[in-house]
Amino acid sequence: MSAGETPVVRTRGLGKVYSEGTPAEVVALRGVDLEVARGEFVAIMGPSGSGKSTLMNLVGCLDTPSSGVYECDGVDVATLDKEALAALRRDKIGFVFQGFNLLPRMDALHNVAMPLGYTRMPHAERLERARAALQSVGLGERTGHLPSEMSGGQQQRVAIARALINRPPILLADEPTGALDSKTGEEILALFKRLRDDDHTVVLITHDAEVAAHADRTFVMHDGRLHEAPQRQPEAGR
Repeated sequence: MSAGETPVVRTRGLGKVYSEGTPAEVVALRGVDLEVARGEFVAIMGPSGSGKSTLMNLVGCLDTPSSGVYECDGVDVATLDKEALAALRRDKIGFVFQGFNLLPRMDALHNVAMPLGYTRMPHAERLERARAALQSVGLGERTGHLPSEMSGGQQQRVAIARALINRPPILLADEPTGALDSKTGEEILALFKRLRDDDHTVVLITHDAEVAAHADRTFVMHDGRLHEAPQRQPEAGR
């Protein structure tokens, strides 16, 4: 990250406690500090129950922290009301999940364009942008296909195109290769690298060390604490 450049993701002392003050209290996150620069591909890994999904929910503004600070692209999310928080989530963050979450009766083009339905963008422009997003993930020839007419890897590419449709600075991917075979998973990870090279910031949540190894940096979560793993040698050309 260049000197003076604002991180796209910055947390300071981030904590999350569920059922606080009750016998059922669970401390999910403990003082997490994290900075992710624009155009960086970061993996957060850890076993089930380590806190990685809780951290993703906080970074994705799907939940609120019990303590600490989270700045999303320079904005302290704690200062936002419900409406402004929803707008930030829409404009700043794209989500990719293990299960694709495509609407079965919509073709690829309309699945990708769907998030733009909440904007005032003209219909023709929405479809044009969706077509460009599908082109960017290598599915320019599949715009009219239903999810049932596509492979798992193609469906995940559609989901990634949909996540990119609002051109958000942050792409959050939760176990995005978990439902795919290893070869298709490698293709999706290669796509994330290309998106990183195009200045997207990718935060990948995984339990798999082989998947995490594709990232520029890897963090490991254990008992709600985050630690950066030793940095690997950079890839050729990076």
